[in-house]
Amino acid sequence: MSKELLALNGGSKSINKNFDWPIFDENEINAVEEVLRSGNWGSPNCQDKVAAFERAYAEFCGTKYAVSCVNGSVSLRIALIASGIQPGDEVIVPPYTFIATASTVIECNAVPVFVDISLDTFNMDPDKIEAAITPRTKAIVPVHFGGLACDMDRILSIAEKHGLTVIEDAAHAHGAAYKGKMLGSLGKAGSFSFQSSKNMTSGEGGVVVTNDEKMYKMMSSLRNVGREEHGQWYDHFNAGCNYRITQMQAVLLSEQLKRLESQTQKRHNNGNYLAGLLENIEGITPLKRNIGETINSYHLFIFRYDPAGFGGLSRDEFVAHLNAEGVPCIKGYPYPLYKQPLFQEKRFMCYAIPAEVDYTNVSCPVAEQVCNESVWILQNALLGEKEDMDAFAEAILKIQNAYR
Repeated sequence: MSKELLALNGGSKSINKNFDWPIFDENEINAVEEVLRSGNWGSPNCQDKVAAFERAYAEFCGTKYAVSCVNGSVSLRIALIASGIQPGDEVIVPPYTFIATASTVIECNAVPVFVDISLDTFNMDPDKIEAAITPRTKAIVPVHFGGLACDMDRILSIAEKHGLTVIEDAAHAHGAAYKGKMLGSLGKAGSFSFQSSKNMTSGEGGVVVTNDEKMYKMMSSLRNVGREEHGQWYDHFNAGCNYRITQMQAVLLSEQLKRLESQTQKRHNNGNYLAGLLENIEGITPLKRNIGETINSYHLFIFRYDPAGFGGLSRDEFVAHLNAEGVPCIKGYPYPLYKQPLFQEKRFMCYAIPAEVDYTNVSCPVAEQVCNESVWILQNALLGEKEDMDAFAEAILKIQNAYR
C-alpha cells in the first residue's frame, strides 16, 4: 500500500461527514412549543408531561416505576439515599468512570471503595469484588461503561450472598440489555443521565428506575423537596430538594425516547461491525463482545491503542490524526478516580468518613493501564452508515501505513 498524505499534514480527509448530535425534528420543536404556549412550564402541581414521560420510560425499561430529576448525578444520589445507605457505610464502585459514581457516595456521608476493572471490558471485575467487602459494605454500584453490560449474574450473585444492594449506574446504557433484560432493571435501581452527550438527551436531566415501591416513594419525595403524596404543599417529610425537571424537558425526552430503540440497534450493529474490522489491525484491541450483552448501546466505542503497531506513534498523536481524518474521538480519562484531588487530599466536607480512610495508597493497575491506552469514538459517529465504519477502519490503516 502506498503511503497517503495524512489529513493532519495537509492531505485529504478520510471522512467528510458531520455526525450531528442531538438529532431532532419538528416533533421535538412542536412538543416544546405546545408546552411553551400552555404556560405550564414547571409547576410542581402541574407535571402531567413529566408523569407521562416517567410512565413511558419505566415501561421501556421493564420496571414498575421511574423518577425523573435534574441530572444523572442527582439520580444516582437519590437512589443511594433511598436504598438505605447510612453515614459511614461502604459502597463498592469502579475507578474508571465519571466522578459522580463516587462523589455521590461521599454526598451520602458514605465511603467509596474502589474495585479494579477488567481489561477486556473496562467494567468492574467480579473476581475482585469479594476481597473488597467488609462488615461496613452495604452496596455495589456497577457501571455499564460505554454501554457494555457488566457481568450482572456474577455481581448479583455476590450481592445476594453478602446481603448487599446493587444500584446500576446506567448513564451510558440507554436501551442496552443483558441476556434479554434492559440495563437498569436488574439491580434494586438503575440510574440514567440525559446530559447533552448521552445517547438520549434533553440537554440535562436524569432518571432512576426501580421495581421497589418503597424506594420509589422515597426517591419521589427526595426529588420533590421532601414532600409526600398524602401531604400538603408545605409538608416536608424528608431532607430532599427541588430536583424536578421541567415540562419542556419531559416532552423532549418523550420524543427522544421514540427514537431510542432504532438508534440503539443501529449503534449496536455498527459497533459490532467496526469491532470486527479493527480487531485484525495490529496495535488496536477493541473491547470484548458477546459476553452476555444482548444490546450494546455503544455510548462509546472503545479500543486500546498500542504505539508498537504504529511505528511508535504516541496515543496523543494518533488521536490527533484520527480526528483530522474525520473520526470523532478522544483519549478518555487521564487517570482513575482515586487520583483526583477530592480523594488524594480528602476534601470530603462530611462527618462520617473515618479518619483512617486513605486513598493515597489505592492502586487499581488495570484502570491505570487503560488510562494510558484507551481511545473512545463518540456515540454519534456510531449512527453513521456501514460504509462510515469501513471508512473509520481505513482511516486507522492509513495512519498506520504512514508510520510503519
